[in-house]
Amino acid sequence: MPKALVPLAGRPLVAWSVEALRAGGVAEIVVTAPAGQRDAFAAALPADVRLTDGGATRTASVRAGLAAAGPDAELVLVHDAARPLTPPDLVRRVLDALRAGHPAVVPALPVADTTVVVDGDGLITDAPPRAQLRRVQTPQGFDRAVLASAYADLSPDADLTDDAAVVRAAGIPVLTVDGDERAAKVTVAHDLRTAEAQVRR
Repeated sequence: MPKALVPLAGRPLVAWSVEALRAGGVAEIVVTAPAGQRDAFAAALPADVRLTDGGATRTASVRAGLAAAGPDAELVLVHDAARPLTPPDLVRRVLDALRAGHPAVVPALPVADTTVVVDGDGLITDAPPRAQLRRVQTPQGFDRAVLASAYADLSPDADLTDDAAVVRAAGIPVLTVDGDERAAKVTVAHDLRTAEAQVRR
């Protein structure tokens, strides 16, 4: 099944994520669903959540979500459904920075571990100072016109890992705000067990 529909404490991850966005002040929610899964997503979400078909890549899905958003949405947040326990305060920090006039805002956390660069043989070639390194999370926030313009300039076959990379490719500065460890991404089974333990606390 799509990761967004994997249950956490009896509810799909995407339902948790939608609830977190709403609690943080997001008025309109658009969810991009994998092909053939719209009915399953509709059954998992409140009736006022707008569903649209996603694309074959992350960037294609974001393009689809942008196109489906209502005309009055001047600010947009792009969020991974696989970050179900994102605190509402984190959502508000991103929105507040956008409302203060920043065109692109992402939550980020310091890197605690030593981070290295390796070559094709697995040998360490560099160890960048970690003081300036950050782990980027979602929701990532944007002035809608800025994000739409950056996507319009992006090659149709490009598949960047996040939307901050899309706007940075267009020369737009991206502000970071404090992230939160609770906004961890569910990627492997251990992550899901960790999220289950957090919910039970």
